[in-house]
Amino acid sequence: MSGRCRDVAHLGHVEMLTDRFEESLDFFVRVYGLTLSAREGDSAYLRAWDDYEFHTLKLTRAGATGVGHVAYRVESPEALERRVRAIEASGFKTLGWVEGDPGHGRAYRFEDPFGHVFELYWETRRYEPPAGEAPKLKNLAQRYHGRGACPRRIDHLNLLAEDVTEFRRFMETCFGSRVTEMIRLDNGRIGGCWFTVNDKTYDLACTEEHGGGRGRLHHVTYATDSREDILRAADIFLENGVHIETGPHKHAIQGTFFLYVWEPAGNRVELANSGARLILAPDWEPVVWTEADRRKGQAWGLKTIDTFHTHGTPPTKKGN
Repeated sequence: MSGRCRDVAHLGHVEMLTDRFEESLDFFVRVYGLTLSAREGDSAYLRAWDDYEFHTLKLTRAGATGVGHVAYRVESPEALERRVRAIEASGFKTLGWVEGDPGHGRAYRFEDPFGHVFELYWETRRYEPPAGEAPKLKNLAQRYHGRGACPRRIDHLNLLAEDVTEFRRFMETCFGSRVTEMIRLDNGRIGGCWFTVNDKTYDLACTEEHGGGRGRLHHVTYATDSREDILRAADIFLENGVHIETGPHKHAIQGTFFLYVWEPAGNRVELANSGARLILAPDWEPVVWTEADRRKGQAWGLKTIDTFHTHGTPPTKKGN
């Protein structure tokens, strides 16, 4: 695969909806270890200690759970204009321009065929730590505070869709994303795709919806520096009564060391360590996994638990 599109720089932030706002906020700050940048109206703006932007998670009080929107930052104002033209010519649903959150300027919103809302923006607000959070080293965004699980940065998210092939077309058309790995089912359908807009192994995954919902969230992930951070986090979650769904263990696909938990409202969140794996080859071809491959379980044989295929947010009667 050549001629990569470089208009989109990276995953910027995710808006997560919660119907237990105060409990979710306490979890993300005290237990998960994010920093609260601001509260405004029904939303809290949070970030990990080395995220350079003002926020990477927008937590919003709502009557349901799930994802409000997903935001990517582009490479330049010109890149934003190019992407908007491509999106408007694509036939996918457009929502137009919106004024930015406290962390960024105006953004262009659009929607995938499954109800997930995305936005692209250029103007951003860099985090300026108060005196107590200022790092000793100039090249860090914030001091390492060691609070809770204390992840370093936002890494990726996973969305659910009824037709992963169509979602792939959406990502390639609107973002210029590359597929790095995928699951091809025995019936020929694509069961999952892992996408990147840069040289990370992936910033967004999409897997097949089995719960009968629409526009649902599978999980949001922040990255740690080491596997030991994740093992430490497992004990922190245990002591704080957090539901540990699966892990710690190592994924076969993408090779990340993982731990999945449910925050108080039921949204799935992950801590992961990829070992700084990058996709540098400009002609990278997607790694294809089969159903037989997946039946072997994760990298070291752990079988994928049933809720991993059914639980998403918001919950459905068919799923969890």
